[in-house]
Amino acid sequence: MNVQLLADADNTPVHAWAPVVLLLIMAIGFAVTNIAASIIIGPKRTGPGKETTYESGMVPIGDTRKRFNVRFYIVAMIFLVFDVEIVFFYPWASIFAKHAQDRKSDDGLTLLLEMCVFVVILLVSYFYAWGKGVFRWD
Repeated sequence: MNVQLLADADNTPVHAWAPVVLLLIMAIGFAVTNIAASIIIGPKRTGPGKETTYESGMVPIGDTRKRFNVRFYIVAMIFLVFDVEIVFFYPWASIFAKHAQDRKSDDGLTLLLEMCVFVVILLVSYFYAWGKGVFRWD
């Protein structure tokens, strides 16, 4: 019986792929239409004001290759680490709630200890960066 089902899976009708092909055609058509419309309808004015660099409303002065302190990048990386940590907390919390109510197994305790180890590792890196003076803006 299972062999027959596997044999039937190879002979899928072409109309089963119709929704996928239709979605691809719609996506490609939407992208091409938007690009063509922006070329045809969009403004074509140029001038010295349009060709200058936009710096959030400020007049750009000085060299464009000014070096930034590495602290800016380290703080950005630390922000990303803690941002990703929050992404890991949501699925963990939903799984933990289910396992914490089950008194028969130790899965809830194991999950809690795993998350505590994860948080301790992040806190060690945070205190290391703090000790190195990353957060001082002198």
